[in-house]
Amino acid sequence: MHPTRNNLPTRTRARVEKLLNERLAEALDLGAAAKQAHWNVKGTHFIALHELFDKVHGAIEEHVDALAERITALGGQALGTVQAAARGSSLKAYPEALSDGLEHVAALSDRVAAFGAQVRKSIGKAGDLHDEGTADLLTGISRDLDNYLWFLEAHLQRG
Repeated sequence: MHPTRNNLPTRTRARVEKLLNERLAEALDLGAAAKQAHWNVKGTHFIALHELFDKVHGAIEEHVDALAERITALGGQALGTVQAAARGSSLKAYPEALSDGLEHVAALSDRVAAFGAQVRKSIGKAGDLHDEGTADLLTGISRDLDNYLWFLEAHLQRG
């Protein structure tokens, strides 16, 4: 850990660093999946999905930055390389051969939901470590993921 005047104990900060780097890897992975969908979507709802996937990517990029900055604010090292993301993400690999819009929606929905579940678990862990700042950050990410999951899943539901 890098020196800081933050009053969280060093051990707590180290545990939170590990937790947040796991979420950072998944966020980077999810952001790349959203761009993969954005670039390759085809079908009758092309423009709506193309724009939605780009919005999902933009939101995830904001969370990537927030996670990385929280790690470094606590004195940790943010692991934000492509290699670190590939090594550290718990998300299933995104299917590279998809082009159908609804298949992309389903694949991206699965990954947004999986990341959301990991974030919710991490909220509890941060709370157990008495790091309310990290718990609050993760709560905001969770709320945003729930919203984008709703936007995505609406395309899969029948009226």
